[in-house]
Amino acid sequence: MHHDSKELLYEVDEHDQVIGPRTRGELHRLGLRHRAVHILVFNSAGEVFLQQRSASKDINPGLWDTSAAGHVDYGEDYKQCARRELGEELGIVESDALECLFKLPASAATGWEFIRIYRVIHDGPLVMHPEEITGGQWLSEAEVDDWIARGGEGLTSSFKVIWVLYRRHDPG
Repeated sequence: MHHDSKELLYEVDEHDQVIGPRTRGELHRLGLRHRAVHILVFNSAGEVFLQQRSASKDINPGLWDTSAAGHVDYGEDYKQCARRELGEELGIVESDALECLFKLPASAATGWEFIRIYRVIHDGPLVMHPEEITGGQWLSEAEVDDWIARGGEGLTSSFKVIWVLYRRHDPG
């Protein structure tokens, strides 16, 4: 959340083994591998929440993205990061039921991030962080499928990759 280019993240190798701490700015500038999480928040009706990224973000401003996402900070693991991001971005704190769905390997397509994708079911209110998120919408899986089938304009490239894999792992 505190997206300071000097915040410390993990630099990792091609097997996601920790090399050591590096600043966010260095990792992105040098194209080094690091860790991130993306969380798909569903309600009990089976709709998924998409967030619209704030126009002030340095990456993908104004695009629609997974419910919550972020870099794994130095000193925390993937699951701790997922819990923290849910709290910071959406105000969801009772996220014990976080289910890890799958993991994407670091590649050019992911911005050299190893990404763990989690799912959580949440029916309570969402408290969106204004600096991070412009707004959000709940969509059925079919609506998201249609959006992507039509070209996915306005969606982040990482969300499109994650959604297609999610649908493959979890046939609706």
